[in-house]
Amino acid sequence: MIRAISRGFLWLGIAVILFLPVPAIGQQQVENCVACHQSLPDERLAGPAKLFSGDIHAVKGFGCVSCHGGDASDTEMSAMNPAKGYVGKPTGTKIVDVCGRCHSDARFMRQYNPSLRVDQVTEYYASVHGRRLKEQKDSKVATCANCHKAHSIKPPGDPRSSVHPLHVADTCGSCHANAEYMAPYKIPTDQLANYKKSVHWRMMANKGDLSAPTCNDCHGNHGAAPPGISWVGNVCGQCHAVNGELFSKSRHSQVFVQMGIPGCATCHDNHQILETSDELIGSREKAICTRCHTAEDRGGKSAAAMRAMIDSLRQEYDKAHSILLKAGHAGMEVSQPEFDLNEAKTALVKARAAIHAFSVVTLKKEIDPGLQVSAKAYAGGLKALEELGFRRKWLAVSAIIILALIVGLVLKIRQMESAQKSSEKEEV
Repeated sequence: MIRAISRGFLWLGIAVILFLPVPAIGQQQVENCVACHQSLPDERLAGPAKLFSGDIHAVKGFGCVSCHGGDASDTEMSAMNPAKGYVGKPTGTKIVDVCGRCHSDARFMRQYNPSLRVDQVTEYYASVHGRRLKEQKDSKVATCANCHKAHSIKPPGDPRSSVHPLHVADTCGSCHANAEYMAPYKIPTDQLANYKKSVHWRMMANKGDLSAPTCNDCHGNHGAAPPGISWVGNVCGQCHAVNGELFSKSRHSQVFVQMGIPGCATCHDNHQILETSDELIGSREKAICTRCHTAEDRGGKSAAAMRAMIDSLRQEYDKAHSILLKAGHAGMEVSQPEFDLNEAKTALVKARAAIHAFSVVTLKKEIDPGLQVSAKAYAGGLKALEELGFRRKWLAVSAIIILALIVGLVLKIRQMESAQKSSEKEEV
């Protein structure tokens, strides 16, 4: 019995030891780096130490030596002895190596954030930045520390983070909008300015839609690269799936590839993507179809026909909506026609998407049901107004009859009162 109890305690002790939390690699019990650096007069050395307390790594218990090496328990300059693993300020590929030492280790990262990807380094070296850094030793390209501000790194969901959706464009633009810095690369530097004119930025900044695309949604995060001409439609199609599918099956998709021009960006631009409207379709002044087509060629005539169809459905919907609104405000019951008219609105949305098939036949399949629903809803509104007119007419007639009866009754009462007075005088 005693042996059994002893064995039980033994196994219990082993279990406790096994499940005790293991101190993380790089965590220090004693940390003198920050205290020393904060007292230095040179802000270049003191600034990072002052910022670090709010860094995600500090929050998780990591100290300076986790990235810089050295001996944090040493209060002398010998703490920064290379013999103690001190690497100082890493640059170039060393930055990637330092970050990747933890962020590429799935077992290690599981202790802190199991959902965080551990292929960032591999992806980075597949990017334009990574390839230039590794193959051409280009020290100007972005590394981890350019996007994730060292010593003040925050999770992407933190509004203060440099990679929060609202800040990604400015983070990328810190290099890409600097004409002098980007001069050796001979690429445009107006992307940030153009993006901030786009409907995507307006949706994010003004309407608070953080799902609206920013730089990394189209170019990638650690594997950043320009979308290829042949697959830019797939990039846009990640959000605009219906439009992308219709375009991929269209004749324009094939022709654009043959001509070597991008799909979506040819009509909608790339960074300065403006809000779409029906004015973009057809052969009129603001139509983008006129960039390639004339009013006389086959494409131009198809564009004009599609614009006319869109206009007709919009006008019929507006006409039906207006008459139902008028009838409803007058107190008539038109909830069913109003509900049915939603189908016409849906048809209009689908028709505007169907434009990307560049086919009059395809568009007509979406337009015709909408026109039928609009006509039926308009008839319902017209009937309601006719009924309203009928009610008002007979209400007026009824009011006249009632008024006539009241007048007749008053006259009759006065006649009776006059007759009674005459009778009383004769008796006297």
